[in-house]
Parts: sequence; C-alpha cells; structure tokens
Amino acid sequence: MGLIRLLFSDPAAFVMLSVLLLYSVIFHELAHGWVAYKMGDPTAKRLGRLTLNPVKHLDVIGTLMLLIIGFGWAKPVPVNLENIPIDKRRKGIVLVSAAGITANIICAFIALLLLQLLSPGHEDIMYKILSLLAWINILLAAFNLIPIPPLDGSKILMGFAPESVNRVLNQIEPFGFFIVIGLLYLGFLNPVIELLQDIIVKFISLILQAIGAG
Repeated sequence: MGLIRLLFSDPAAFVMLSVLLLYSVIFHELAHGWVAYKMGDPTAKRLGRLTLNPVKHLDVIGTLMLLIIGFGWAKPVPVNLENIPIDKRRKGIVLVSAAGITANIICAFIALLLLQLLSPGHEDIMYKILSLLAWINILLAAFNLIPIPPLDGSKILMGFAPESVNRVLNQIEPFGFFIVIGLLYLGFLNPVIELLQDIIVKFISLILQAIGAG
C-alpha cells in the first residue's frame, strides 16, 4: 500500500523514492515563495520558508498520505498577494501559481537531459534515480495543472478568467481538497492527468530535440 509496502519489499527503493518525492514537492513550494518574493511579497522569506530544509516544509497529513498512497504534499508556502502592487496582482497570481509547476518541469527536463547523455543501455542506480525523478516531477506538474481549487491550475485560471468565474472558484475552494480526493478515488481525474503528462512529455521532448539531445 503506497510507500509502506515498498518499505518492507525494498527498503533501498523506499528511501530513494521518498527522498525524490519529498524534494520534488519542496522545490515546487519553494518556487512559489521565491517568485512571490521577487514580485514584492516577503511573507515566505520572513517565515523562513525559502529553504531546502525539509523540516520547514513537512506537513503531517501530506507525509502520511505519501506513505500510505504514495502521493502527498508539503505545507503550502505562505503567499500574501496584497503585498504585490495592485497593478501587478493579476499577473502575480499567474506567475506565483505557475512557478511550482515550472520548477517541476525544469527538474524533469534536467533529469531527462541527463538520461539522454548516459551511455545506451547504461541502466545503473543513476539511471533509476533520473528516471524516477523525471516521472515524479512530470506527475506533480500534471496534477497541479488541474483547474480545481486549491490546485495551482485553478489559480492560473483565475489570473485570466472574468470575476464571475473567479467567484465560483473561490466558493469551491473550501471544499476543493475533498473534491480532488473524491475524483482521484473514483478515477475521474486519471484521464486528465494522463493527458497533461503526455503534453508535458512532448513539450520537454521538443526542447531536447531542439538542443540536439533528443
């Protein structure tokens, strides 16, 4: 069941997967705080959240979910959009929300680039680490692109949508977590996640081909 089963069947793989998952989520959250800081919001920096120290980012329930179902989350980096100048606020919500997804795509790109540079058939521990790192980050990016609150995709949508749509999204947000969990449990989000994963993989592949690494 999730990573717990892996712990007993393959402890080394459990540790490797847990570390990759943890830091992929941390990079995601760190990117939100860093972009917010660059746009004028010092909240995350003031609270010491612009760090790779996992203790600052661990969420109890998110960590338990990671162990139980193999997918979890870190504490969201606090962002106060009121600190961003009002004329840049709509742009700010898009950039801050997209930052985590972008960080995951960059991590996946680097992992796939390094995989391309390995010798053909060179499937050692480094190959496994890079493959897992790419897969985890593509999955995280795809999942967070779903436009259901509180996922980043909904925030990006809010940056472009009219106020009527934003009001609906704001009304849904208090229940969004349960909606997402329910849809995941029923399998309704699987086709959406797979489609978004395919788009991300094709996007990264185009870049790799453009630089001659694909």
